[in-house]
Amino acid sequence: MSAFKVCINAVLPIFLIMALGYAARCCGAVKRESVPGLNKLMFRWFMPIMLFNSIYKSDVSSVLQPKLLLFAAGTVLAVYFLSLGYVLLTEKEKERQSVMVQGLYRSNFVIIGLPLASSLVEGADLGPVVLLISVVVPMFNVLAVITLEAMNGRRPGIGRLLLDIVKNPLIVGTAVGLVFLFTGIKLPSFLESTASQIAAAANPMLLFLLGAFFKFDGLRRYAKELVQVCLGRLVVIPGLALTAAMLIGVRGVEFAGMIAIFGSATAIASFTMAQQMGGDAELAGDIVVATSALCCFTMFGWAMLFKSLGVF
Repeated sequence: MSAFKVCINAVLPIFLIMALGYAARCCGAVKRESVPGLNKLMFRWFMPIMLFNSIYKSDVSSVLQPKLLLFAAGTVLAVYFLSLGYVLLTEKEKERQSVMVQGLYRSNFVIIGLPLASSLVEGADLGPVVLLISVVVPMFNVLAVITLEAMNGRRPGIGRLLLDIVKNPLIVGTAVGLVFLFTGIKLPSFLESTASQIAAAANPMLLFLLGAFFKFDGLRRYAKELVQVCLGRLVVIPGLALTAAMLIGVRGVEFAGMIAIFGSATAIASFTMAQQMGGDAELAGDIVVATSALCCFTMFGWAMLFKSLGVF
């Protein structure tokens, strides 16, 4: 039951912070109309630093496992293109397409997944799992920016699309983080501390704003889309990805990392990105809420299933 408790402990704070944002809106402390402006601030300043910080702190040299990194990267791409194909066939509204694709392939790996991985294999070196952040997080964000830019209805030319992608704050933060990671450049301690504090503030604020924007009637209005994304994100995708990982011999804490990447809820940041880049923000927020509520049960199920098969 320790895995289930970790899932609950990882998910409950998410809901409590969202509930605080919802309560603040109900009490008049923040207006729903103010959320897009605040999200713009998060998108342009806090999120790039958060991404930079997570990549900057990764340690490539000590736990480099090319096979694991290649499998994770290849599977993320496969999941992305499968998600893209499915959504283009089943959903006609552009604003919803980009949000559903993001909801399917992009997981809350760092916040929910890593605590579960540490619980499943107690005492193991989490280095290989943490290192996956330097590969998976940039991929998640680059693919999200490309998808949202391509599906926002503006139909820009290829040159304009590439320029928008390069100028995107999340791409800039990711690129700078990768430069520092692979060159070994170190920031002065006061700058490291500043980046860490900003990164620590980003996720709670994203959750608070999601709660302030959330409306319960969206769960009914988007029922079909939510069922599709929840089944894909929490059942179909982990079923395929984890089976493939087991078959190629991924075991132990590395397999727990695969559960973290492919079995956890949709990333919280997907809501802010959708709102700032022309996606259906209400649907994006509802996807985060729904998958976060259900993932503690589905991740527990996947963990117990593969534990019984002896992979860790």
